[in-house]
Amino acid sequence: MTTPTVPPGTPPPGLSAEAVSKRFGTVTALHDVSVHFPPGQVTALMGENGAGKSTLLRILTGDHQPTVGRVLLNGTPLNLSSPIDARRAGVRIIPQEPEIIPHVSVAENIYLGALPRRAGRRLDRAELRRRVTADLARLGFDTVIDPDLLGSELTAAQRQLVEILRALTGAHAAQVIAFDEPTSSLSEREAEALFSLIAALRDQGVAIIYVSHRMKEIFRLADRIAVLRDGALAGVRPTSATSEGEIVRLMVGRDLSTMFERQQAATGDVVLSVENLTTDDVDDVSLEVRSGEVVALAGLIGAGRSELALALAGDSPVRSGTIRVNGREVRLRSPRDAIRAGVGLAPEERKAQALFLHRTIRDNITLVSLGRLRHGRFVSKAKEKALAQDFADRLRVRAPSIEAQVGTLSGGNQQKTVLARWLARRPELLILDEPTRGVDIGAKVEIYHIIAALARDGVAVLVISSELPEVLGLSDRVIVMQNGRVTGELSRDQASEEAILALAMADDLTDTPHPASDEPTGVAS
Repeated sequence: MTTPTVPPGTPPPGLSAEAVSKRFGTVTALHDVSVHFPPGQVTALMGENGAGKSTLLRILTGDHQPTVGRVLLNGTPLNLSSPIDARRAGVRIIPQEPEIIPHVSVAENIYLGALPRRAGRRLDRAELRRRVTADLARLGFDTVIDPDLLGSELTAAQRQLVEILRALTGAHAAQVIAFDEPTSSLSEREAEALFSLIAALRDQGVAIIYVSHRMKEIFRLADRIAVLRDGALAGVRPTSATSEGEIVRLMVGRDLSTMFERQQAATGDVVLSVENLTTDDVDDVSLEVRSGEVVALAGLIGAGRSELALALAGDSPVRSGTIRVNGREVRLRSPRDAIRAGVGLAPEERKAQALFLHRTIRDNITLVSLGRLRHGRFVSKAKEKALAQDFADRLRVRAPSIEAQVGTLSGGNQQKTVLARWLARRPELLILDEPTRGVDIGAKVEIYHIIAALARDGVAVLVISSELPEVLGLSDRVIVMQNGRVTGELSRDQASEEAILALAMADDLTDTPHPASDEPTGVAS
């Protein structure tokens, strides 16, 4: 889709930031940014964590005011002193976590703040029903969501839809909608529904701003890509005339053709041996990981990979089977048992499962190493600070100091803090569940290099990832799961996206051949 031609001197339609700069004290978050978001197009806003994306969004939606510069809508300057002003002007943001009232209906959530009322203050339910029915039909969503559902009954995708419907109904319907990492908590099916919705909004003439780290989504959805780097606009490219490589170079200022440090497959001793492991979620799983080897667990959502990781980390009960670490059988009844056995887990949900967001970087790094830092009955603060500083420096955790709260860090630096915790402990086996989810491309590369360094140092690494290029780039072997079972194993030479997907859907493919001796092995019956 192309921007409509306008006569010379006519202000361009859509939303514009014009020479916008933003300073917080002595820190410059944005510097002289001029970027346009035309109607009827999806403009992706990309950049590393800390590049200025969130600051620009907050200025465009009235949460911050620019230090210098201005915001214009259809060529008219906007005075946005609050998000309310932005909504009245027709500029809305759909946050990662929509604000939904759980105990009222979808219809009441949609018209929150503009509910029809009878004389006095009673809700006019008949008028609300008429209004929501008409609006859902007009927007084409009448078969997508039930207006009588309670907020507590909605899926993540439906909660986002309610936010979108708020933006498209009422007296101040949105002309511009910004989506901030909208698929971070969605299933594949819910993400597909969201993509269809965004395409429909674009076709209705809404200007879409789409923020995501996921290249595949960007190149599927966006008409154009605007890239921020270090608070400045690095460039704007039509999606059809650019490539992932060029966008990455704009984001980080360098070529990342060597993202993965591929080493020769390890030949060390077996560190982890799992035989016929069965839990409530996985069935008869057997696998091995050797010292210095990176093994990837691949599969579709619900395959049982994370559930297997939790069992290996002592956080999920084992019903039957055997786990051995360095040849010694271990019974992992708790995470403490796993840590003592030399097993570490960096879980998928780092904020909920791994980090103490209100504690310092120092506290989070040294959490599982305090026993080695004791002097008599007390922890040596000097040793604790030295250990935390050492590993924060090694992993290049970017923060004012190790006394900064982890909750103030970017996603990439939070993930590096989790990795620093386990490097300081030096486990025999480190399990990394989605180690780069929600992390910008520059931090991803640093994490890839950390994983390669762990393997070189002899640590056995088990990586779970839903990104097939990541699986192929990192691993010496790939073990594929479906429905809680292992359906096959691929060497580095055998592994490809097609081979992994065939094994990930083995139970669904009636014509999947049993592999020959020189083909991927171990398709389960």
